Amino acid sequence: MFESIEHALSSYVPQLIGQQRHFSVLIPIILIDQEPHLLYEVRSQNISQPGDTSFPGGAVEKGETFRQAAVRETMEELNLSRQSIKVLGELDYIATEQVLIRSFVAYLPHVAIEDIDVNEEVDQLFTIPLRYILQHEPVYHSLDLSIRHPQDFPFDQIPNGKQYPWRKAQHLIPFYELKDHFLWGYTASFTSQLSLFLKENQLF
Repeated sequence: MFESIEHALSSYVPQLIGQQRHFSVLIPIILIDQEPHLLYEVRSQNISQPGDTSFPGGAVEKGETFRQAAVRETMEELNLSRQSIKVLGELDYIATEQVLIRSFVAYLPHVAIEDIDVNEEVDQLFTIPLRYILQHEPVYHSLDLSIRHPQDFPFDQIPNGKQYPWRKAQHLIPFYELKDHFLWGYTASFTSQLSLFLKENQLF
């Protein structure tokens, strides 16, 4: 029996426990006056988190990979051809009980921001010089998360019942201080990770 379990585990791909929705984002880099900039979207009022800053991306559809989803969503949101997107590789990802978000860094050769014709999901575009991101760290603010139990929660099935010492949850949220735009949360996290990766590998 144990040999059979070992054999089955040898080809098993571990998954994060939970029912996460899968998302993928592209971190686009464009050149402006020969200087690399990160390209951001401001989400339109027609979709979730209106007015927020994000990278192009969205839900992974059945039958496609995370990378394919990131490219497809970018093509749709920015009305770009596949040839306009050169994926450089995958960066870090975010995983919670609710979502799994993977990120891919890409260069958009021969793309000028003023020529991009966004779709209805995007209100506007803006860029931040990559040099600025490398020189400025995000500021982290904490958010205390409270625990609420429904009336039918089975306290009788856990030690000490209602006096069980639940761990207090605290969520650290990164914020970049920008003059005219918002940059916080997951998008700020991906931005910070790219900056950290470039610094650690002395690539800029």
